[in-house]
Amino acid sequence: MSLRSDKGVPTKMLPPWCVVLVLLLDLTLAQYEHLGYPPGYPDPEQEQYSAPQLRPETPRIQLRLSGDKRKHNEGRVEVYYNNEWGTVCDDDFNSHSAQVVCRELGYLEAVSWAPASKYGKGTGPIWFDNLHCTGKEKTLALCPSNGIGVSDCKHTEDVGVVCSDKRIPGFRFINTLPNHVENMDIQVEDVRIRAILSSYRKRIPVTEGYVEVKDGGKWKQICNAEWSPLNARVICGMFGFPGERKYNARVYKMFARRRKPSYWDYAVNCTGNEAHLSSCKLGQVSPLKSNVTCGGGLPVVVSCVPGRDFAPTPMAGFRKAFRQEQPLVRLRGGAIVGEGRVEILKNGEWGTICDDHWSLMSATVVCRELGLGTAKEALSGGRLGQGMGPVHMNEVECSGFEKSITECLFNKESAGCSHEEDAAVRCNVPAMGFQQSLRLNGGRNPFEGRVEVLMERNGSLVWGTVCSEGWSTMEAMVVCRTLGLGFASNAFQETWYWPGDVSADSVVMSGVRCSGTEMSLNHCLHHGTHLSCSKGGGRNAAGVSCSETAPDLVLNPQAVEQTTYMEDRPMFMMQCAQEEGCLSSSSSLTPATSYRRLLRFSSQIHNNGQSDFRPKAGRNSWVWHDCHRHYHSMEVFTLYDLFTLNGTKVAEGHKASFCLEDSECDEGIEKRYECANFGEQGITVGCWDTYRHDIDCQWIDITDIKPGDYIFQIVINPNYEVPESDYSNNIMKCRCRYDGHRVWMYGCHNGGSLSTETEETFPGLLNNQVTHR
Repeated sequence: MSLRSDKGVPTKMLPPWCVVLVLLLDLTLAQYEHLGYPPGYPDPEQEQYSAPQLRPETPRIQLRLSGDKRKHNEGRVEVYYNNEWGTVCDDDFNSHSAQVVCRELGYLEAVSWAPASKYGKGTGPIWFDNLHCTGKEKTLALCPSNGIGVSDCKHTEDVGVVCSDKRIPGFRFINTLPNHVENMDIQVEDVRIRAILSSYRKRIPVTEGYVEVKDGGKWKQICNAEWSPLNARVICGMFGFPGERKYNARVYKMFARRRKPSYWDYAVNCTGNEAHLSSCKLGQVSPLKSNVTCGGGLPVVVSCVPGRDFAPTPMAGFRKAFRQEQPLVRLRGGAIVGEGRVEILKNGEWGTICDDHWSLMSATVVCRELGLGTAKEALSGGRLGQGMGPVHMNEVECSGFEKSITECLFNKESAGCSHEEDAAVRCNVPAMGFQQSLRLNGGRNPFEGRVEVLMERNGSLVWGTVCSEGWSTMEAMVVCRTLGLGFASNAFQETWYWPGDVSADSVVMSGVRCSGTEMSLNHCLHHGTHLSCSKGGGRNAAGVSCSETAPDLVLNPQAVEQTTYMEDRPMFMMQCAQEEGCLSSSSSLTPATSYRRLLRFSSQIHNNGQSDFRPKAGRNSWVWHDCHRHYHSMEVFTLYDLFTLNGTKVAEGHKASFCLEDSECDEGIEKRYECANFGEQGITVGCWDTYRHDIDCQWIDITDIKPGDYIFQIVINPNYEVPESDYSNNIMKCRCRYDGHRVWMYGCHNGGSLSTETEETFPGLLNNQVTHR
């Protein structure tokens, strides 16, 4: 066997077993590539962009991504040639061709491609057909094809691509068609808002300053000669701000006189409804050279208005004085701030949006309405979990300037839409820098480790650990969200198996109590400088493991309402139930020949999330109950309560997880969990577990209850033992009327499914968000 070097020169002969070992070593190392490099290890040398050197006879073309885009780095491939924009046919198009397109646009690589006009039908000529690229070509014009303009395709065959988020370092837009630069998309390395005035440099987030473009590895300003408020609107949206405002221009004129700016060669021309600067067009090429005074103009300055949740100085006084209006839109099921399934309030009931025609422009209207920036991505197909209730809107089409998604055109008929088609968004949010004072250390991968925080101690910033006393899922959720790692999958109170930084062993934060919705651990309740931690740090410090997905359990309220009835059951038939504490305390004084009056019902619990619901305890620690002859994987899986109309609890019950399994599943989904023969327990995504009304403990003991009107309530996973993407919908409430002989259950609904005004008419818990603290 003769091996060749990269240059094609034969190298020394190697025996076959050596070749096998080399291949095995490559495969072994490949599995760790996704983990990156440890701190302090030099990063691999990054590829630097060099402008392609094309022969004179090579056709000069320009590319752009257009159409019904859901991300700025995807879209229909359009080609500018012979003074006209056209498209590319999907015949013989493959990943190599997509790679050439994305590289020519300045992206590191192609992620995927889409045939059959996924991003809408284009117009004009179809410039390329039957492309056969190798992936190495410097421009699409060098790929073999039928010839430019030679095609038998229709625009129903227009091809699209999805490129990576990362740009080629040092990429610079090279204009080969100077007379038509105003039609080109912006292609630059990076954009930033750089705070200039000292009053803004210390503010987080940065809301005002120069707009700078990284071009050829250098940061440059933009001349404001042709700048418009529409451009500022796009810039602010990119950085997570819903709008822009005026600023003091005189101060910036003085600053520009002292320091000569370095101007970018191009102007910017945005329509104002773009989600990203890369979707805007380039203005005319500036005839001025860099470092000139921009023809009497100044560097572009933007001043952005942050949303309420990100304002540097929130108006707490006004918040107390005025009751906030009920929002008409919200996000649910997202792992981090600014992402989630879109839900809208209509006729007092929350519902979802069908993903037909769901676009980046419509998603941006939602984001701005929520006080965030433009949309990074418009998600479809229930990607962030399935909602409940009605589908309120379908085929939404927005211009981009609406104040609310409810102002957009839409089809009121949602026939054929199910929650499998729920639309979702990922919005741009301001850079708050919270992740810079938080890290995970010692884990096997970036998604787990000991929690270490940067705190001020004795006048200096030091890294240290968090006391694990009381550390739970809610605190772990905040850590994972802050670091952008998704949901918490586990909260650990011992981390001796994760050796963190020895210099950070000391406890610097204790008494942490979070609701689970905070953006930083510092926003949670904690002891501050008065530390108290008997366990100490080091081996006993708090730790987490994170996951990009989580389950989401939701109770079916109609099943409860339709199966409720009353039964008088003799005590001698409830010995096992009494052992497990499923009867009221007065039952211990009841003779075996007497009866207990039970309010019985069925529970149908769906998993609408993105991952399976699994009990926290492994099979080796499940508890065997000899009386009922089965294992409990969770001692308290559901709570059943009866309240008076003033919110006083008068009766209660509970249900251990007798058996978590897939009773039924949606069409096309196979059951994975079955309790028979000591099988694995859990609830698969898209399946539900049914606890029938006729099994033990599926009741509330109402023997001692007087006739009257009550509120009936069920809470699933009440101790947050298993992490979920949304705990607010784990609660279900009904109105209950008992006349001493019969019982009626009506008005059943899940937590968060109705408007605030309607929900407040039900006493008891308003939602399931940290009610035990």
